[in-house]
Amino acid sequence: PKGVLLRGPPGTGKTLIAKAVANESGAHFISINGPEIVSKFVGEAEKNLRKLFDDAEKNSPAIIFIDEIDAIAPKREESYGEVERRIVAQLLALMDGLKGRGKVIVIAATNRPDALDPALRRGGRFDREIEIGVPSKAGRLQILKIHTRNMPLSKGVNVDELASVTHGFVGADIESLCKEAAMNVLRREMPELSAKEDEKIPQELLAKLRVRKLDFKEALKLVSPSA
Repeated sequence: PKGVLLRGPPGTGKTLIAKAVANESGAHFISINGPEIVSKFVGEAEKNLRKLFDDAEKNSPAIIFIDEIDAIAPKREESYGEVERRIVAQLLALMDGLKGRGKVIVIAATNRPDALDPALRRGGRFDREIEIGVPSKAGRLQILKIHTRNMPLSKGVNVDELASVTHGFVGADIESLCKEAAMNVLRREMPELSAKEDEKIPQELLAKLRVRKLDFKEALKLVSPSA
């Protein structure tokens, strides 16, 4: 396909999927955030888009990743003026010209698929759509394993149990939960640390640091599910 649209709630890993695809395929990866494309200078946004596609062509096989694409291509009847309409038209023209650009695929992500200009979702443009939903318990377990694999966990920590009690947590929430649990350990051991922020934690203290079940329990009070 020329274009693939990843749609789903924030924090579900749409950007990570695009990066993983580029890494696995060995393709040149160009990432841009939708709002960054939009410029207050007339003509700048279209020029930025053309440069983006030219760079991809020169470095093909390549993947162009456009995050928050609804910021550059809202429904034209709902857009604010001529500048927005020109940006949409430029993006449509670039998508239509992809056949002659070598191996270039555009992956876009949006949290608001219904706000996207329908012309972009027609055949030959973003004609493949993948729903990236809120993870199930099995998905949450896999994400928890990734974020705890380098953490020294005490025997009381059961990641399967954590997966069961984190209903509605997306990938970003689970990452925050694990970081907060680790911070709880450091706060507990802080009296033994030097007041200097740039000083390394002594090796003997590092060796005895363990993330406990209580640390995750406290973290769950601070991290709320997005979904």
